[in-house]
Amino acid sequence: MTTSLLVLGPMMRYVDETSASIWVETRDAARVSVRAGGRACEARTFAVHGHHFALVEMDGLEPGTVTPYTVDVNGTRVWPDATSGFPPPVIATLKPGKPLRMAYGSCRTSVPHDKSGNRRHGIDSLRAYALRMASDSNLAWPDLVAFLGDQVYADATSDQMQEFIRARRDIDEPPGEELKGFEEYAHLYNLAWSDPANRWLLSTLPSAMIFDDHDIRDDWNSSQSWKKDMEATSWWHERIVAGLACYWVYQHLGNLSPQERARDATWQLVVGHGEGSEPDLSAELDRLAERADQDPESYRWSFCRDFGDTRLIVVDSRAARNLDPDGRALIDHAEMAWLDGRMRGGFRHLLVATSLPFLLPMGLHHVESWNEAVSEGAWGNLAARAGEKLRRAVDLEHWGAFQKSFQDVAAMASEVADGKRGPAPETVIFLSGDVHFSYVSEVERSSGSRIVQAVCSPIRNPLPRLMRFVTAILSYGLAEPVGALVARSAKVPDPPFRWSGIKGPWFDNNLACLEVAPHGLNLWWQTGVANRGDTLHPGLERVASFTIAPREVEEPASGRRA
Repeated sequence: MTTSLLVLGPMMRYVDETSASIWVETRDAARVSVRAGGRACEARTFAVHGHHFALVEMDGLEPGTVTPYTVDVNGTRVWPDATSGFPPPVIATLKPGKPLRMAYGSCRTSVPHDKSGNRRHGIDSLRAYALRMASDSNLAWPDLVAFLGDQVYADATSDQMQEFIRARRDIDEPPGEELKGFEEYAHLYNLAWSDPANRWLLSTLPSAMIFDDHDIRDDWNSSQSWKKDMEATSWWHERIVAGLACYWVYQHLGNLSPQERARDATWQLVVGHGEGSEPDLSAELDRLAERADQDPESYRWSFCRDFGDTRLIVVDSRAARNLDPDGRALIDHAEMAWLDGRMRGGFRHLLVATSLPFLLPMGLHHVESWNEAVSEGAWGNLAARAGEKLRRAVDLEHWGAFQKSFQDVAAMASEVADGKRGPAPETVIFLSGDVHFSYVSEVERSSGSRIVQAVCSPIRNPLPRLMRFVTAILSYGLAEPVGALVARSAKVPDPPFRWSGIKGPWFDNNLACLEVAPHGLNLWWQTGVANRGDTLHPGLERVASFTIAPREVEEPASGRRA
C-alpha cells in the first residue's frame, strides 16, 4: 500500500440508507475505486488549477450496516494506512427509524498539535474526539458531524501556512500573510485535514459543512461599504474567486445527495465528460465563483436533509446576503423563499443550522440592531461613518444587524412552533457557532414548541481572556436594558419575542453532540484535556449537558456519558 498517490482524504461525506459519497484529492489524474462489502465503485478525477479530485458514489448498500472499505488509485491500494494504528475506516449507512445523533461546532484553526500550538490555540476538540472514538469501540457514533463555519482561516494564517506563502510570492506585498489564490487555499485545506487522527475520523464519520467569514475573510459581506473597499484592492477578486471555487470542491460538493449533484450544472461537466482526458473545471468553477459573489441568487449553498422525524436545514448566512441599503438582508429574496419552503412542521424536531447565532444574547442583539440603523443613516452621515467603523471593529454583523431578515425568520419559527405550518414539532432549535463562546438560550413562550438557540464555538480557537471579559459585558447584565434603550433611540422595532440564557456562557474549545431521545433532545459539549501533560494524546471531558424536553414533560436530569 502507498499513500503518496493520495494527497488528502478519503473523507466520508453524504451518507444515507443505501449510498455513500467518498471524496479524495489525488496527486495525479487517476481512476479512484472504493471497495466495501464485495461491492466496488469508481470515479475518474477532475482537475481544478492543477489539483486532482474525485467523488466516488457508492450505491446499493444495505441500510443500517457498518462496512469497512478500502480506496485504490489506479489499482494501487492507498487507504487505509496499515501503519497508522487507527481502526479500519467504515461506511455506516443510516438505519430507517433510528433517532438522529450528530456532532457540531465551528471555528477551528489549522496549527500543529504540539505544546506551542496548544498553548496558543488550545487542544483541538475534534482531534480529542477522534482519539476517543478510535480507542473506545463501545461509544455510539454520530450519524454525521456538521461543521458550521470557519473550517479554515484564510485571513489569520499559521507559521506553516506563511512559510508556504513565502516560497511562492513576496509576503510583504498585499495581501501579505493572508491567502491569495487557489494554490494557497489548497495548501490550507491540507493543513486543516491531514493530521492522522482527524484524517481517520473524517474518513469514517460523515460530514456536512457551511462556510462563515474566515473561510474567505473577516467581516465577509458585512455591508455594502465593506464590499466596495475590498473590491477596490488589487487582490480581492482573486481571493473571492479562489475561496468560493475551493469551497465548492473541498466542502460544498460533498454536502449534496447524488440526486442533488445530478442537478448541479458544474458537476454535470464531470459526469458527462465521457471517456478520455480528465475534465478540467478550472475556468467553469472560477466563473461560478465570480457569479455567486456578484449575483448571490445565481447559486445556492444552503441545503436541507431529513433524518426520519428530524429535519436539518443548513443555511448560508454569508454569501446569500443583499447588501444594497434599500434591500439589505442577511439572506436575499430567493434564499428566504427557499428557507420559507422548508420551515415546516410535521417533524418531531426542526434543526436550523446557521453559522451565525440567530439568537445572540439579548444585550448584544440590541447593540447590533442599533448599529445597523446608525450605520445606514438613522443618525445622519457622520454617525453612519462612525457606525460602520464600529461594525467592522467588533464584528456587529450577525442576524441582529440585519433586522428585516431577523424579523422574517423569527416569524417563520414562531409559526412553526404554533402549529401554523403543519403539526408543531417538539422543538425548533437553531444550531450555530462563530462567536467563540458556547451557550443555550430559549425564547420565552407559554405554549407551543420550544424555540432554542444552542451554540458551540470554537472547536479550536479560544478567545483571549480579556476578550472573554469584554464579550460577557457586551452580552449580559446591564447590556440588555442599555442595548434596548439605544436601539429604540434609533427607531429599531422591538424583537417579536424575548429570549434569555439558560446555560452558559463557557469559553472552552468544544465539540457539541445532539441526540434525539424518547424524552426530548440531549445536548452536551466536550473539550480536549491533556492528561498528565500529554498534549499529543488528549482525553475528552464533558463541559456541560442539557436536555430539551417537550413542554408537557418534566425535564429529566441529563447525565449521560459522552
